[in-house]
Amino acid sequence: MMKSFDNVLPKTVAVIGGGPAGLMAAEVLIEAGVKVDIYDAMPSVGRKFLMAGKGGMNISHSEPFEKFLSRYSDHHYDIKPLLEKFTPQTLRDWVQGLGIDTFIGSSGRVFPVDMKAAPLLRAWLHRLRVAGVNIHVRHQWLGWVEGDNTMLDFATPEGERKIKVDAVVLAMGGGSWARLGSTGAWVPLLTQRGVLVNPLKPSNCGFDVFWSEYFRNRYAGQPLKSVCLSFNNTKGINIRQQGELVITENGIEGGLIYGFSALLREEIATTGFAVIYIDLLPDKDLPLILDKISQAQGKDSMANHLRKRVGIDGVKAALLRESVSASAFANPALLCNAIKALPIRLIATRPLDEAISSAGGVGFEALDDDLMIRSMPGIFCAGEMLDWEAPTGGYLLTACFATGRAAGLGVLNRLKCVIDSKSSADLSTQ
Repeated sequence: MMKSFDNVLPKTVAVIGGGPAGLMAAEVLIEAGVKVDIYDAMPSVGRKFLMAGKGGMNISHSEPFEKFLSRYSDHHYDIKPLLEKFTPQTLRDWVQGLGIDTFIGSSGRVFPVDMKAAPLLRAWLHRLRVAGVNIHVRHQWLGWVEGDNTMLDFATPEGERKIKVDAVVLAMGGGSWARLGSTGAWVPLLTQRGVLVNPLKPSNCGFDVFWSEYFRNRYAGQPLKSVCLSFNNTKGINIRQQGELVITENGIEGGLIYGFSALLREEIATTGFAVIYIDLLPDKDLPLILDKISQAQGKDSMANHLRKRVGIDGVKAALLRESVSASAFANPALLCNAIKALPIRLIATRPLDEAISSAGGVGFEALDDDLMIRSMPGIFCAGEMLDWEAPTGGYLLTACFATGRAAGLGVLNRLKCVIDSKSSADLSTQ
C-alpha cells in the first residue's frame, strides 16, 4: 500500500457507487490518508451485493489461476494484470481480515462460513466508517458542472448539490437489476464526453423460447434437474455441461444456461436464433434407452411406458411432447434420439434488467493501465462499468473487487504525480 500524503493539503476523492468495486476503491484510498466520500443513488449501499448473496454468498472460486482467468473469455487479457495483483486467494485473505472465515465447497466455489453477505458487508462498512470514509446515500450523479472534471453535480433529497474533488472513481455497475441501483444511467454522461462505451447487453441471463400456451401455463417455474446441455455455434465452438435448468413463462433460465449466455447471445445476434440440445438422461447411454423403450408397451400409454422404463415423467415428459412431432414420438429410435439430444430453439435473450449481470461498458481501449479515462484525467472506472463479463461462480465478484482496488491505486498514483509535479514547480520558483 502507498504511504499517506504527508505534509500536503488533504486530497478529496469522490467514489460514485457503493458496490464492491466502489467500496474497495474507497478502502485503498482511505488507508493512504486520502479524504474519501462515497455517493450512492440508493437509500443504502451494497444492495446488489446483498441480493447476490441471497442464495449463498459465493465470493470466488478455488480453481487454478489460469483456468479461473479463462472464465473472462475475450477480456481475460484486460482482466489478467488486475487479478494477478488481487487473486482469489488474496480476496479470501482480505475477507479473513474482516473476521469472517471462508471455505471451499464441493464445486470449488468459495463461500463465507455462514453463507451470508450481510455480516461481511456490515463488517466492511464499519471498518470504512471508522477509518473516516463518508457515505452519502440518495445522491444521484448528474454529471459534471460545465465540463469541469473536478466539479460534480448531484441530485439529493435536499436539492441539487455541487461538489469539488481532486479525483473521481466511477463504480456504478452495469445495467442489470435497476431496482438495486445498476441503471446504466451513466452511459450518456460518458458518451457525451467522447468516452468509448460499448452497448450494455444481458449476461448470465435467461432466453426466450416459443412455448405453446399449454406448456407455458402448466410448467412455468418447473426445474429440469440432472440434464446436460450441449451447443455448437457457427464458429465451431462445442460445449457440453451437466446441471439444472428452469422452465419459465417466456423460455428457459438457470445456472446451466447462464454460463453459456455470452456464446448464445452472440449466436442469436449473428444468425437470429440459437439451438441448444438437452440430454434428458445424461447418465444413460442411447443403446440402453433404446432397448428399454423398444420393449413391449402392452396396455401402458407412452407416458407410462417412458416413466416405467426410463424414469421420464413430469416436466421432462412434457418437454418431449412439446418439442417432438407426433410421428417421431411414436418411433422408438427417433424418440430415444430426442431424449438424448432434444433441440430447443432460443430466439432472444431476456431483457437486460432481468439479467444477473451485463456485458459491455467502458472499453479498456479508453483507459490507461491505472483504469483512468485517457481523455479525462482524474476520472477512473471500476467494476461492471468496464467492458468485461464472466459467468456466475465467484468470477463476477472477484473481478469487481480487483478492479476497485486497481482504480484506487490508480488514483493514488495520479495524486502523487500531481503533488510531485507541484512540488517541483514550487522548488523551481524559489
